[in-house]
Amino acid sequence: MQKHPHARSTFSGKIGFVLSAAGASVGLGNIWRFPYLAAKYGGGIFLLIYILLALTFGYTMIVAETSIGRMTGKSPVGAFQSFGRSRWLSAGGWLNAVIPMLIVPYYSVIGGWVIKYLAEYLLGNGHALAGDGYFSAFISSGLSTELCFIVFAAATLLIIYAGVRNGIERVSKLMMPILVVLSVLIAGYSVTRPGALAGVKYFLVPNFENFSWMTVVTAMGQMFYSLSIAMGILITFGSYMKKSVSIEGSTETVEIFDTAIAVMAGLMIIPAIFAFSGGDPNMLQAGPSLMFITIPKVFDSMGFGSAVGILFFMLVLFAAMTSSIALTESAVSTFQDELGWSRHKATLMMGVVMLLLGSLSSLSYGPLANVTILGMQLLDFFDFLTNSVMMPIAAIAICLLVSRVAGVKAVEQEVCHGEERFRRKRVFNLMIRYLCPLFAAIILVSSVANAFGWIRM
Repeated sequence: MQKHPHARSTFSGKIGFVLSAAGASVGLGNIWRFPYLAAKYGGGIFLLIYILLALTFGYTMIVAETSIGRMTGKSPVGAFQSFGRSRWLSAGGWLNAVIPMLIVPYYSVIGGWVIKYLAEYLLGNGHALAGDGYFSAFISSGLSTELCFIVFAAATLLIIYAGVRNGIERVSKLMMPILVVLSVLIAGYSVTRPGALAGVKYFLVPNFENFSWMTVVTAMGQMFYSLSIAMGILITFGSYMKKSVSIEGSTETVEIFDTAIAVMAGLMIIPAIFAFSGGDPNMLQAGPSLMFITIPKVFDSMGFGSAVGILFFMLVLFAAMTSSIALTESAVSTFQDELGWSRHKATLMMGVVMLLLGSLSSLSYGPLANVTILGMQLLDFFDFLTNSVMMPIAAIAICLLVSRVAGVKAVEQEVCHGEERFRRKRVFNLMIRYLCPLFAAIILVSSVANAFGWIRM
């Protein structure tokens, strides 16, 4: 097919990139998975290991992906193929490109659930949300979940349609500061509940007696997903970054932003659960059950529970929306680059993909409940396929691209545009050559083993 070149959009500057990349990183994983894992794997010691990994593993992968994007000025497929036409380079590029196309449909379904809960809190129905069986009844309803999914997906596509500066950057500049303010307000309220300080201490103070190797493995996996590594997003956003903007400085800001929000999520949820349960961290559950079952019960037991519920689900909606926007933009950019389509046509195509695949996930607990793959509901299968299998392999491909094909020196030169020197060069070299591929392989093996019940995470 004949490709028609299009003028490549750019972020206005560092702030635009940082807030957009931070928006991509700050998502549902920060809110419903991080607090659960922190509580289960040692509290403060888990947090310490998470921060150390973010400053090494996470930092390296963000720098690598952003540099490759800016160096080539292309989305994942074109970026990989800029260094050669071998089969593995093509496969690596397409793998990074396809991941967001598969994630954003089911992610939008969960975003629809958030819209439902926010609407119910706004209507004053918070007590009903805390009832046993409410969530199960909702997700099995079919029509209601589908409508909420379509609303969330349509909002995402509308922002993407508006473009990089007028859509993504403008919305990120609005949503991210509000998200920070909301997280501070909710965390402040949570830590002041009777009995909450025990949860604060458990979460923030490292206790080395709680250390285990599973603490390291789970922290590694959470950091990987939290920072949107190997989703094609950072390569795409890197291609929109001006040469004058510091890659290392921007990466450090994204690290701080994402880690701060994860910590705030822990302070929002863990102390509240401790106060609600009388200090039992086992009350914390992973995933949707935490956000849509446990948290409404906790809010219902609090004073001003409805108001807190509104603020909380508004925060969650903003977090979900910023991540959804980033995922969709990566997919749209691929259609533009590889098929020569206009942004409008590429956005429309992504809308079709989201509607088809998202509907499968939306109906997977209702009319399609009997349809399973490897014993998983369709939404759970898409989540497993992308997060547990494809993303770690994509990360290994990125490491090999940088260390074996493009060359670490080329990335170093790219990083030095916009800054005097590459301050953490030694850390980057060690991690990208040896440790990052190893860590990605560990995440792959442990995630698959967990999914099949061979280990418990």
